[in-house]
Amino acid sequence: MIVDESHARYVEGLTRLLPTGERVRAVARVHVGGGLTPAAPPQPATPPASGGPSLLGALFIVLSPNITFGRADDAVDWLFFGVGGRGEPGSQASLLHHALTVATKGSGLRDVVLGVTDERLLLGATAPVGLFSSSGASDRAQADVELLGSAPRTTVAARVGWYRLNWKRLRLDFADGSWLSFHVPLADSGRPLREVATAVSAG
Repeated sequence: MIVDESHARYVEGLTRLLPTGERVRAVARVHVGGGLTPAAPPQPATPPASGGPSLLGALFIVLSPNITFGRADDAVDWLFFGVGGRGEPGSQASLLHHALTVATKGSGLRDVVLGVTDERLLLGATAPVGLFSSSGASDRAQADVELLGSAPRTTVAARVGWYRLNWKRLRLDFADGSWLSFHVPLADSGRPLREVATAVSAG
């Protein structure tokens, strides 16, 4: 596997997570596809809070229709960004997308990393760093990857192609019929995406 210097630390970070004998075939730093995304997985029921809603909670209930627009929000996402993924709640795409959403909601900036090994497709995120962190801190964070989810390589199909205004988009189709997309900025090389797609499809 030939990896450019900018991705070498991601390989190092993913390799630390693997059992002996499993090796990284390809890696890419990516952005999650915009637009409509898979439904979130089912969440466990939470018991209702006692004592009724607080004053702030009641105010939010009154104002919430003016804050979110439900289907209208979905329509705007579709109009501007198209479809970034589909999947029923609990599907492979649903689980991976939810894990990624939770991981990137916290403080700090994290790189999203896709990796392919002999056995699996891996989705990870680097350790968070501050906006003005030193280059040394950023380098260390890139090698500190948290595994967010994985799928057997034989259950994934991958292809890179053009979609709307972005011709560097990777689409991952899972055996359960769900799918997710990822892309790189237009100024970046699309080679890492193509290498991931090739590694997924390799025998």
